Amino acid sequence: MASTFMGLNIGSSALSTYQTAVNTTANNIANVKTEGYTRQTTEITSTAALRISERYGSVGTGVEASKITQTRSVYYDTKYWENNSSYGLFEQKLYYLDQIQGILKDDSTQNGFSTIFANMFNALDSVITGGPSDVSARNQFINKAQSLCTYFNALYTDLQELQKDCNEEIKTSLDSVNAMSEKLSLLNKEIYNLEVRGGTANQLRDERNSLLDQLSTMVKVETAEVDVYNTNGENLGVKTCRIFINGQILVDGFDHRTLEITSTDYKNNQCDIDGLYDIVWSDTKMDFAVSGGTAGGTLKGLFQMRDGNNADSEHGTVTIANENTIRIEDLAITDLAAFAVADRGSVTIGNYSYHYDSFEIEMTEDGTISSVTFQLAEENNNTSPALMDRLVGKNGVVGASVDAMGVPYYMAQINQFIRTFAKAFNDIERTGETLDGEPMGTFFTAENLVGTVFDYSEQYDAAYDPGSNEATFTDKSNTYYQLTAGTFQVNINSIRDPRYFATTKDVTNGTDAYELITELKKLQADVTMFRGDDAESFLETLLSDISVDTNKSDIFFKNYKNLAASMDQQRKSVAGVDEDEEALDLIRFQNAYNLSSKMISIMTQLYDKLINETGVT
Repeated sequence: MASTFMGLNIGSSALSTYQTAVNTTANNIANVKTEGYTRQTTEITSTAALRISERYGSVGTGVEASKITQTRSVYYDTKYWENNSSYGLFEQKLYYLDQIQGILKDDSTQNGFSTIFANMFNALDSVITGGPSDVSARNQFINKAQSLCTYFNALYTDLQELQKDCNEEIKTSLDSVNAMSEKLSLLNKEIYNLEVRGGTANQLRDERNSLLDQLSTMVKVETAEVDVYNTNGENLGVKTCRIFINGQILVDGFDHRTLEITSTDYKNNQCDIDGLYDIVWSDTKMDFAVSGGTAGGTLKGLFQMRDGNNADSEHGTVTIANENTIRIEDLAITDLAAFAVADRGSVTIGNYSYHYDSFEIEMTEDGTISSVTFQLAEENNNTSPALMDRLVGKNGVVGASVDAMGVPYYMAQINQFIRTFAKAFNDIERTGETLDGEPMGTFFTAENLVGTVFDYSEQYDAAYDPGSNEATFTDKSNTYYQLTAGTFQVNINSIRDPRYFATTKDVTNGTDAYELITELKKLQADVTMFRGDDAESFLETLLSDISVDTNKSDIFFKNYKNLAASMDQQRKSVAGVDEDEEALDLIRFQNAYNLSSKMISIMTQLYDKLINETGVT
């Protein structure tokens, strides 16, 4: 049967339980403004009943606080992290797109392309007005033309600096990811050590969730709670956390993986900076695939802005593949002006990637490229001939194909315009004579970083095969491939001597003849020059691209920002501390505690009556 003093035990258990509930409520109230804090709840259960031999069968023994749990929704956490990765992606893209817009700006605060381009052609008008034989007017035009070159040189430098900033930020972000992965694994261990002994690690779980919130802005985060077994296969009754980023395991219980940076001399695009970083797993050396379809976060945004070429990389059908060369025909890009292949890069065929150190192109006289043959690096010499044979007929992609408008895309568009405009200008100039009656060469040339000057003479003077109308050039040949925004300049002979500029085909017809200037003037607005429009509309065309991309990113950024706020509010509606609700809980538990105290008081009176006033005479 039940103990005579069992009522006191029941009352005592109630006092202890509701004291715990009040303390938990007090802790919630104290942390109402603590960032990342999850509301805690005391789970109250009845204690095991006491079986007796009476007809009613068993007697209740009281109440206990079985555990203190967090009130948290896994569903809302998952949705919040998914949204966070998209939010971080577009936030990062918008930041760099705004910078590109600033670089291309042309307004009252900064003279851009439209102003400088118009000034050059206005100076060309002055040559006609002042007389083509006027050295001063010639010199003014040449200076304005060099100003156009200087503008593109500065544009090239600014875009490369932007790409460099993206590259360095990738490294910084990676260091943060690695630090978080180590911290998350340590938290998993601390949580396990506490909970395997029957405790609750609510504060540690809050710390882990706060870290996951931060991590989810950088990469796409997924988690899974898994049971823990001992070496005998017995379930220990606790769970540990697995964390995945971009679909790949980062933390597995107490173990964590790290990512590392690799850099190479090979490039994806012609105008890429040296030493671009790739990310691989430290343990397997496998690619992290940060730009993959399942990826997200600021890291993906950085790679898209650093490497994004709008998926306009060169590709075609492999017709020859051996340990020395890979030849690609049926090319996607056949115009030399748009040809942005790096002089040292890689060719990807299926799941295989091959580095090359140089290339040759077969090109017709009008600048159409029919094939590209890549000279492979020595590292490929041990490749199986049978494997190389199987590559024939497959699609070969040169460099990386990243479906985003990043720095490489805008650089390629700028280079395409410069090459098209410079060639059209030079083609006219080469038909004329200087003021001294000498044959005029090219007016716009290219000078690389080591001081080599290219006047494209190999392309102009090439012996094209009569049968195929093709000639072969290498990546080192003196062709318009060498002309980029960074190498664009006026012929040094014209800068030194303004007489080195052709206004007429034959100066014996008169030094003030200017039929060539009339032809050059048409290049400003009367000739289709770039993407179906005239030359002076180049900046408008380019700005329309970045405007559309920026507006798209801005819309997505705002949408995901609003969703983040909404989802965070939903999370807080479940996991956050509500002051009104806690106040009601205080009253509820206080009343329960008071009733328990009253019960103790009544039981005390009963026992006093039983012990002190009841007796046997």
